Amino acid sequence: MFTSIRDAREQLARTGYLVDDELATVVFLGAALGKPILLEGPAGTGKTELAKAVAEATGSALVRLQCYEGLDEARALYEWNYRKQLLRIQARQAGQDDQAWDDVHDDIFSEEFLLARPLLKAIRQQGPTVLLVDETDKADVEVEGLLLEVLSEFQVTIPELGTISATSPPFVVLTSNATRELSEALKRRCLYAHVDYPDAVRERAIVMSRVPETTDDLAAALVRAVRAMRTMELRKAPSIAETIDWARTMQVLGVTELTDEVMEQTLGVVLKHQTDRARVAEQLGLR
Repeated sequence: MFTSIRDAREQLARTGYLVDDELATVVFLGAALGKPILLEGPAGTGKTELAKAVAEATGSALVRLQCYEGLDEARALYEWNYRKQLLRIQARQAGQDDQAWDDVHDDIFSEEFLLARPLLKAIRQQGPTVLLVDETDKADVEVEGLLLEVLSEFQVTIPELGTISATSPPFVVLTSNATRELSEALKRRCLYAHVDYPDAVRERAIVMSRVPETTDDLAAALVRAVRAMRTMELRKAPSIAETIDWARTMQVLGVTELTDEVMEQTLGVVLKHQTDRARVAEQLGLR
């Protein structure tokens, strides 16, 4: 996947995702050692985008498990298509089929009726695959136990079908916004990196990489404004993606300078709560 730390950094940069040496090292080692990587940090710092960038850089399929409260094994791993199974049973009964129940059981618990969810889908992929387990901290603790089983051996046992093992283990990225502490058992199986907002120089480089038409002065002004907003007590600080969207907004509007008027008119691109917009407008002297 990657031949060196430098190769990882350069391949990711070609997708527009710029990493520092520490993160490039974690990505390279995750691929080289076949270990999942756990990215932890504030929302909006590019953790999810890193998994997408790895998939793009390496030509891998991206399989995403979005975690949420109440996520269970059926939604994360697999489940049976019960409606289709019932229709098959009813069809057999309607046709007065005398086939033994054992044969019917083997029929309805076959591949035809299996619904593969993200974890099983990633294991069964034939080519290179990136498995993104996004916002792991939002899932219940029981899901962590499921992840431990799957990520330890990259195999799944389905009682009716047997054990399914990965022919090509996926590159696994777990993300967490640190809303709760993940178990030590899960962390122990992963390589870890804390992903924070980049410094001004790297964020400006990211903006110009993603929106190359942006001038250096405008990119610097946008980043300076966003970084000022992040120091305020907002409900939702602007993410890196929103800085990029702001730069794209300037291009659409044909703006080359971030004046107070332009900033006030376009705050909705980077701030999504009215209370945040009012606070920023007041503290930056926009009104």
